[in-house]
Amino acid sequence: MGDFLKLVQNENMKIYRRLRTWIMFGLTALLTIMFGVLFSLEGGSTVLSAWDVISQLFFLYFLATIFSVIVASDIVAGEFTWGTIKLLLIRPWTRTKVLLSKLIAVLLFTIALTVVFMIAAMAISFLLFHKESSDIFAQGDSPLRYIMESLLYKYIDLVVITVFSFMISTVFRSGGIAIGLSMFILFTGNIFTMLFSPARYSWAKYVLFVNMDLGQYMGQGAIIPAAGMSLAFSSWILAAYVLLFLVISWIVFKKRDVAA
Repeated sequence: MGDFLKLVQNENMKIYRRLRTWIMFGLTALLTIMFGVLFSLEGGSTVLSAWDVISQLFFLYFLATIFSVIVASDIVAGEFTWGTIKLLLIRPWTRTKVLLSKLIAVLLFTIALTVVFMIAAMAISFLLFHKESSDIFAQGDSPLRYIMESLLYKYIDLVVITVFSFMISTVFRSGGIAIGLSMFILFTGNIFTMLFSPARYSWAKYVLFVNMDLGQYMGQGAIIPAAGMSLAFSSWILAAYVLLFLVISWIVFKKRDVAA
């Protein structure tokens, strides 16, 4: 176990020793704070509570997804690009452990980025906005519960896209392809959901795009449940896709010839 933890530590060092990683953290915090200040300058401090602002700032969470995809797309493909994969595989570690350590390092990065985003959002919101009543959350609702539930759903979506990028990086050994396909899913998912609605096609409820954005179940709208879908159903579908992505990554990485 100690050797494996050192392997994970080694992968984390590769991530955090790069300047781009700290630029990503800085941009996430800076843009979140900047938009919080803009909300305040536009008079939002008199009409919005701190919890309202945190909820509004969630639109910036897509930055965490993009940055996570960038890291995931490079963590395997980069080894092949620079030829360091040979040096890594001659060590006394199995390929399974090597791949798992990279996956864990990426997931730890997604958690760290999410924490930075939330700290920045909460700090600027509670610093500049002091209105007690909320215009977004109904009386009696817990803003904290709503915010954390919404964050959880967004984080699950982030993990799905990140694992997909990790798989593409492993299979094609190309960071560019991994980033491109991941961004395609991220920005065109809603279009495919509208084209292949579960209300019209029963098979569509098993498509990845349709089950993304678990936040659609908050409040239990009538459209999705009528199509035979639920939060539990979409969660299982996403879990199945993530498992599939990981299995494909593992099979390809185990059989990959790196002698050339």
